[in-house]
Amino acid sequence: MKYIRSIWEMQFFGVCTRLGEKMGVATASIRLFFIYASFITFGSPIFVYMSLAFIMSMRSHFRKYRNTVWDV
Repeated sequence: MKYIRSIWEMQFFGVCTRLGEKMGVATASIRLFFIYASFITFGSPIFVYMSLAFIMSMRSHFRKYRNTVWDV
């Protein structure tokens, strides 16, 4: 079961895990929210999910190369 869960989290960008850590909510409840909301609203939360995945991906790329004033 743990193996399947790790594949699930790696395959779907870790958006729900990151949101759960930031908001202090269980990851499973966030996943269920996205699933139920997708069925109720005919898939519109999928666009939100994909945009969050894109933003998280871009932030990780920019943070690698960004220097701050305190690094000098």
